[in-house]
Amino acid sequence: MELTQYQIDYCMECGVCTGSCPVNWNYSEFSPRQIIKRYVFDNDYDISMDKNIWLCLTCYRCAKRCPVEIDFPNFTNHFRKEAKKRGNLPNEAHHGILQSIYQIHTLNLSQKRLSWIPDDIKTSNKGDLYYFVGCLPYFDIIFQYLGLKPTDSAISFIKILNSLGIEPVIGSQERCCGHDALWSGDEEIFKELAKKNIDTISSTGAKQVLFTCPEGYWTFKNIYPDVVGELPFEVYYATEYLLKEVSNLDNIFNGKDSVDLLTYQDPCRLGRLSNIYESPRKLLTMIPSLRLKEMVRTRENSLCCGTSSWMECSGINKQMQLERLNEGISTGAKTIITACPKCRIHLTCAQENTPINIPIEDIYCYLSQHLK
Repeated sequence: MELTQYQIDYCMECGVCTGSCPVNWNYSEFSPRQIIKRYVFDNDYDISMDKNIWLCLTCYRCAKRCPVEIDFPNFTNHFRKEAKKRGNLPNEAHHGILQSIYQIHTLNLSQKRLSWIPDDIKTSNKGDLYYFVGCLPYFDIIFQYLGLKPTDSAISFIKILNSLGIEPVIGSQERCCGHDALWSGDEEIFKELAKKNIDTISSTGAKQVLFTCPEGYWTFKNIYPDVVGELPFEVYYATEYLLKEVSNLDNIFNGKDSVDLLTYQDPCRLGRLSNIYESPRKLLTMIPSLRLKEMVRTRENSLCCGTSSWMECSGINKQMQLERLNEGISTGAKTIITACPKCRIHLTCAQENTPINIPIEDIYCYLSQHLK
């Protein structure tokens, strides 16, 4: 995951990266183009000690638009490991509790993390199909002050699977996928988490692993092979699996008497990084009473939810989040639907102490509410 010298040398200084950056729109001192230019030409510039390398949201708007395909998020992340060693640290949100969780997960701990599963949900200990729940049980505790219960997303997804006659394996000892450690400069922690998760899943005999978290999906699919080699199972994002593997989805959803007007937030890891845009929308439009109204910026042009890896949550980020919320409201939608638990948390949190009050709902919760 390193930016090659070739990429740097071919920078055209066109400024598309900076013009595409949502951080720059609210904080002009952060400029991807200027950071690369200083790194190349300024011998006195010590990029590892530049606080701005922590401001990048890694949303990939810049990289996807760059005419010579410079991967700026990866470029900044390359120096974050060294920055931490030298005392250039990010501002961690929520007092660093999320960082503490992924650090603790590297230990040889025995977890009791299945208490969120209700009695009417059917799961298995071993089998071909594994559902990776990730950090949702921890989010339940941390973000209850927002009135959110993120494991509702997992419960809803399992209900959908159960309605199709599928009982997924749920692992009691899985760890954080390591996404946040990876993008926070904690590379060794990430590698340890990857190895532990592969061992946990492999012990169940699973041949396919499903994700409702875009970050977990992208990390397993694209980064884990660099650490553990070829994965011993197939990886699917949940909406892709449902559409490709299940033939009778048209018959499992009911509509309501009234029409629901909704809009959809594309998560960065699911959209720009995984190119999954249509399957969430297709599942939603299987509900007869739903009407989907797109925001002005959508799909590959979608605006990030404003915070990455629980770092640098400031007024800059909140301004971006409020902009996105108002964009959703301007569609006339009564609810913003997203397929990412972090989008839901960040956009809900951004409404605190503002007059904005639009629900941010999880796609799997919404779908399960319309099961026949």
